[in-house]
Amino acid sequence: MTKDVDLLETTPFKVARPAHQSLPFIFNSPHSGRHYTKDFLDSSRLDAKAIRRSEDLFVDELFADMPKKGAPLLHACFPRAFIDVNREPYELDPKMFDGPLPSYANIRSIRVAGGLGTIARVVAEAKEIYRHPIPVEEALQRIERFYKPYHAQLCTLITQTHQLFQNAFLIDCHSMPSGDNRGNKDIRPDFVLGDRYGTSCSTELTDVIAETLSDLGYSANRNKPYAGGFITEHYGRPNTCIHTLQIEINRGLYANEDTLTKNGHFEVVKDDLNKVFQHAFDKIESYDITPDNRLPLAAE
Repeated sequence: MTKDVDLLETTPFKVARPAHQSLPFIFNSPHSGRHYTKDFLDSSRLDAKAIRRSEDLFVDELFADMPKKGAPLLHACFPRAFIDVNREPYELDPKMFDGPLPSYANIRSIRVAGGLGTIARVVAEAKEIYRHPIPVEEALQRIERFYKPYHAQLCTLITQTHQLFQNAFLIDCHSMPSGDNRGNKDIRPDFVLGDRYGTSCSTELTDVIAETLSDLGYSANRNKPYAGGFITEHYGRPNTCIHTLQIEINRGLYANEDTLTKNGHFEVVKDDLNKVFQHAFDKIESYDITPDNRLPLAAE
């Protein structure tokens, strides 16, 4: 195992914690990791720039102020193209691997069919990642060493937040291309809010964020084309006071999608996101969105 793989295993993700958690919110950026090991790049038919097309560019930095406001931020260091924690643990395409998959693998999901399983076959524009099939044992090791620890940490943050406030609001933070997979630019809204059509999150929170984005001049769709992935579906349990909302940000707002660099509006978008969520923090305390109408929304 090479040293850079060892380094990635030492720090597969980072948690930025507030000095004192004063908010029932957790922010999560599972796709902004940008540590590409030499072994991984050597196994790919793509160059270092092309393989980054599936990355949620700088999303962790867009939400970097949230710990100062009182909410923890979890973000991956490993890239989505290496392993995708916004999938079931074993959504695997048997055609990608050298050797038989375990019987419990989900080989027939829509995401696997599209090449975007737990270990992706393609990046954006459906470009194949790997030169050769991956040994099954390597795939299973990635799940054990990266996927499972990441979700264990996310579960811990949710549990701790729920214990502190009797509510937990998980904001799953992503970015999306400004165009479709045929290269048509400027057809996506500025934001997409995914709450699994109202099943993963209180509609009050979704309403507040949508209205504040609109007040700031942004367009925001709900659930189309993204209703929320595995994280939103798996963790969102409003009936137990755990709410999960996915937010997708149009990359064209803050980044140059050709050079994969920040553009001149990055700080503006970051500042506006701070305004959006500060308003949500302030507003959500006025809603009684708990099932039994008795549990507090924030610490006294």
